[in-house]
Parts: sequence; C-alpha cells; structure tokens
Amino acid sequence: MAWVAGVDGCPGGWVAVFGPRDGGPGIRARVLPSLEAICDAPEAPAIVAVDIPIGLPDRVGPGGRTAEVLVRALLGPRRASVFPTSARSVVYAPDYTAAIALSRRPETQPFAPSPPANAIFPRIREADGLLRARPGLRERVYEVHPELAFSSLNGGMPLTESKRGPAGAALRRGLLARAGLPADLATPRGAKPDDLLDALAALAVARAIANGRGVPYPDPPERDAHGLPAAIWTLPSSEAPA
Repeated sequence: MAWVAGVDGCPGGWVAVFGPRDGGPGIRARVLPSLEAICDAPEAPAIVAVDIPIGLPDRVGPGGRTAEVLVRALLGPRRASVFPTSARSVVYAPDYTAAIALSRRPETQPFAPSPPANAIFPRIREADGLLRARPGLRERVYEVHPELAFSSLNGGMPLTESKRGPAGAALRRGLLARAGLPADLATPRGAKPDDLLDALAALAVARAIANGRGVPYPDPPERDAHGLPAAIWTLPSSEAPA
C-alpha cells in the first residue's frame, strides 16, 4: 500500500496523519518528534504535506515570499493567518533581537518578524536543514497552508469562522467528512484538536499531489539559493465535494 501524510506542528512535536494514497480505510494519527521521523516512518509516505514554510529567499518584500502574497489574497478574512516568511538570514538569526536587527537591513526585508512568526523559526530551520541535508526528500515534502486547503475543500470559498471556535471546528470537520476523511479521528497525545484538523486538511492536499492534481502558488514554484522550492500547495477547488 502506498501512503501519504499530512503534518502540522503541535506541542509534542509534529502531528502526522498517515493515509492510503488513493483513499480508503486505515488512516492513523500520531505525534512524532521530528519531520525526519515522519519521512522515515514505517509507512514511508510518498508525499508529506506539512504546514511550514519551505524555501527561504535571501531577500523578501513587504508581504514575504510570493507564495504568501498570492495565498493571502485568496483567503479574505483568514488572510492574517498567512505570516510573511522572513529572509534566510533572519530565520537563522541566533535570537529575536538579532532577527529584528537583520530585518532592518535593505538587503533582507522591510519588516520585523512578529513574535508568532519568530516562534516557528526553529521549525522552519528544521525543515530547511532536513531538505538541504537529504535532497532526495525534496520530491516528497511539500509546503501547505491549512486555511488554503479548507478553502479549496469549501469550493474555493474562504472560511470566516476560526478553527478554535465550536462553529469553525464543526465546519472544518464537516468539510473533512465530505472529502472522505475521518473528522472524528482521536487526537493523539501531544497534539491539540485544531492541530489534528489542520493535519487532516494537509492529508487531503498530500493525496492530490500524489495523484498529480496538486496546485502550487506560485506556479511554477520559485527556488531559493539552495534549490529548495518556495510554493504553497493545495488541491483543486473543483475536486471539493458538492
């Protein structure tokens, strides 16, 4: 059986939902300590769709990478969930103070990283380091954004309800169920319910990519100085159930 995985960061590390590439039963979720552990899991997922920026330009504009600028324009009220990704040197700064100082240089970017963006820098460095150390994984690991995935599952209409509220969570569970995904899957220890919902949405994108129907923003993806692709992937809105 060929497997794919949808992945989101969580308090315990990374929550990964593994599922058969072509659908069907057998979907399982667990928390693993690293992105590498997910790639090397017994399921050996052919595609790993993860909610983390991949591809770090040396310089970015006011809105971050082209990927964020394009996706933010699609998400309406949820566009604030798309943080602008910082330039490589800022992401690799030794601390937040240094990151802010670097962000004030014209050769990097015209904005300071927000505290929430700075908080995920270690995860971005983890993904970046893994794909640079193991180039073969570049054909397996893809960047996604859960709100874009849910919008695609909703026929291209952005969701206005927060995933952390009862109404927003119910809406997302309904979209996942219509897509044939188990919205009632138990949340593994170390993850939060909304982390699991995001990982399930990423799994839907992983399946689309594995079957040649993934949609990247931008198309074609940009490449950073190390050859890593910089694009946010989703599934075609036309594939969302009516």
